[in-house]
Amino acid sequence: MSQATRARPVIPIVAADDAAVQVVSMYRAENKIYPRAVGGWFAAWRWLLVWGTQLLFYGLPWLTWNARQAVLFDLGARRFYIFDLVLYPQDFIYLTGLLVVSAYALFLFTAVAGRLWCGFACPQTVYTEIYLWVERKFEGDRAARIKLDAARWSLNKAWRKGGKQAVWIAIGLATGFSFVGYFTPIRTLGAEAMTLLSLGSPGQQGLGPWEWFWVLFYGFATYGNAGFMREQVCKYMCPYARFQSAMFDKDTMIVSYDTGRGEPRGSRPRSVAHAALPALAKGDCIDCTLCVQVCPTGIDIREGLQYECISCAACVDVCDGVMDKMNYPRGLIRFATQNGLAQRWGQSEMLRRVLRPRVLIYSAVLLAITAALGASLALRSPFRVDVIRDRGALARQVQDGRIENVYRLQVMNASESAQRFRVAVAGLEGAVLASPAEVEVGATEARWLAVNVQLPPDAARALGPGAHPMRFEITRLADGSSAMAATEKATAEKSTFVVPR
Repeated sequence: MSQATRARPVIPIVAADDAAVQVVSMYRAENKIYPRAVGGWFAAWRWLLVWGTQLLFYGLPWLTWNARQAVLFDLGARRFYIFDLVLYPQDFIYLTGLLVVSAYALFLFTAVAGRLWCGFACPQTVYTEIYLWVERKFEGDRAARIKLDAARWSLNKAWRKGGKQAVWIAIGLATGFSFVGYFTPIRTLGAEAMTLLSLGSPGQQGLGPWEWFWVLFYGFATYGNAGFMREQVCKYMCPYARFQSAMFDKDTMIVSYDTGRGEPRGSRPRSVAHAALPALAKGDCIDCTLCVQVCPTGIDIREGLQYECISCAACVDVCDGVMDKMNYPRGLIRFATQNGLAQRWGQSEMLRRVLRPRVLIYSAVLLAITAALGASLALRSPFRVDVIRDRGALARQVQDGRIENVYRLQVMNASESAQRFRVAVAGLEGAVLASPAEVEVGATEARWLAVNVQLPPDAARALGPGAHPMRFEITRLADGSSAMAATEKATAEKSTFVVPR
C-alpha cells in the first residue's frame, strides 16, 4: 500500500435523510420452486428406482431367514445378521471395506456419467419424488399449486393442504419405523407400537424411549427434507455438490444444452420447418422455459454446467417432448460431454472416450478392493477367539511345584448352530492344559472360558524367569460331539507364559 493511500482520510457516507437509508440483507430470499410433472424415458427410470429402493427398504426387515430377521443390526446383543453372515463388533473392518467400495464406486460413476446417483437413487431424490407425487394428487400440477398458494384460506385450501400434510407425516413415520426395524426386530417393534405409550393390557410393553426418539427423529427428518427443504439439501447441505467438480473432466457425460444448435433461441409458430431456421436466424430452442419449470433445483440448464444440477434428466425428457411437437430432432438437451459438444461428436464417439486413464484407474482399484473384501468374507473363520490374561494372578505355584498361569478365552461362534471346540496349548515345551479341553458354544453365542496352563518345575527352571511365548490352538470339531472326531477348522492365538523369579 502506498504512502498516499495510507494518508487518504476515511470519509463516512451519511444519508441525506432517514428516508434515503436502505437496509441491504446479507441473505438472498429463495423463491419456492414448483417442479412441473414430466414423463419420458428418464422419468420412467427414476420411478422404477423409486419403487425398487422403497420395496427393498420397507420389505427387507420383514424377510425371514434361518428363523430370524434376514437383516438385523442387534446393538444390544452386539451381533449383526446379514442373511447367512453373523458379524461381531470385531468385524468392523468389513464395514470399513464396504465404505471404501462405496466411495470408489461413487468416484467411478461420477467420472463416467456425473451425478446419476443424485438424480435417480439418492434417498433425498427418492423421497422428494414421493412427496411431490402426494402434493400433486392433493393440489394439482405446477400452475394449480402456484394458484392455490396465492389464494386466500378457504375450506378447499385447508383440506388440500391438511390432507397433504397428513399423508406426508404418515410416510415419514413409516420410514422412521422401518429404519428402527433394522435395529430392533421389526415384528417385536410392531407389537410394541400397537400398545402406543404402554397403555395396553397388563404384561404388554410399549416402545422404549430410544425407539420412540429414533422413529420420530427419522420420521421428522424425512418429512422436513423431502417435504420442505428439498432442493436446499442438494444445493447447500450435501457436500457431494461441492466436491463433484474434482471428479469431472471434459469427457464426463453430463446433462448438457447444445448451445451451437439451440442458439439464438426464440419463439416461433409450430408450422416453421426445421430446415427454415437458418434463414430466420434462429436455433432449435423455442424459449418455452419448460426445462426450467421441470427442474427440481430451479436452474436453467441453458446457462451451462452448474453445481446445483443433479442429473435427473427431467429437462431432457421435457425438451424431447417439445422437439417432437415441433418436428425437430431430439437431443437439444441430452447427456453429452464438453469435448463432444465442442467437437460436434456423435454419441458413439463420446462413449468411446469412457475408457480413459481416470476411469481405468478407478475401475482397477474398485475391482481389487471388491475382490479382496469378497475373498476375506468367503475365507472368514466361522469362529473367533480372544485371549486375555488373568490380571489377578499372572503366575502362581501349585501342587508338585508346577507353575500355573490363568487365562480367559472368549470363544465367539459366528454360525447359527451350536458348536464344540477343543482347546490345546502349543509352542512351549512341557506346558499342559489343566482345565477342561472342550467347550460347547451356542448358536451366535460368545462364551468366556477360564483356562489354566501348567508347566513342570524342571521345564520352568530350564526356561528361567520372565515371559515366554506360547500359543493356544482352538479347533472346531467337525461333528460337534467328540474330541476324537475329525476336525474341520482351527485357529491359533498368541500369548505368553510367565515364570516368576
